Amino acid sequence: MNHLSRAVAMPLLLLFATTIAPSLRAADKADWSSLKGVAPAQTVKVTLTNGKSVQGEFQSVSDDALVIHLAGADQTFSRQEVRRLAIKRNGHRVKHVLIGAAIGAGAGLGAGVAVDRCPPNSLICFGNKGKGILTPGFALIGAGVGALLPANAWQEIYRQ
Repeated sequence: MNHLSRAVAMPLLLLFATTIAPSLRAADKADWSSLKGVAPAQTVKVTLTNGKSVQGEFQSVSDDALVIHLAGADQTFSRQEVRRLAIKRNGHRVKHVLIGAAIGAGAGLGAGVAVDRCPPNSLICFGNKGKGILTPGFALIGAGVGALLPANAWQEIYRQ
């Protein structure tokens, strides 16, 4: 396989994988037995068939029902009542901040290189200081944007 066909094939394969993978995961979510893998006391959000949602600590699951600890008491929901169940995942705020800082630093470095290549008599010329000024400045802006992104997420385990 020559270099050009590899350059075309890899992005197409990646695109195919990213579009097919969600549909394959969706098929697994209809399996009630997947709830047996949820750890006791894990925070869950249950969406019921009547449209209400409840959030509490997972207690147990059987073939016919689900038990959640809500407001100081256990509450049982039949399998027919449960439309969706999602578990709370750990936050990713630090990861978002680091990714934002890296993207910002890269953009700042690129902008700094562009500014440093100006003619010597230009009004916007920093005299080869653009990279040193813009790289950390853009990194801070990127880190701030990353910190503003949502940190907690719910992972759907079951969907009727």
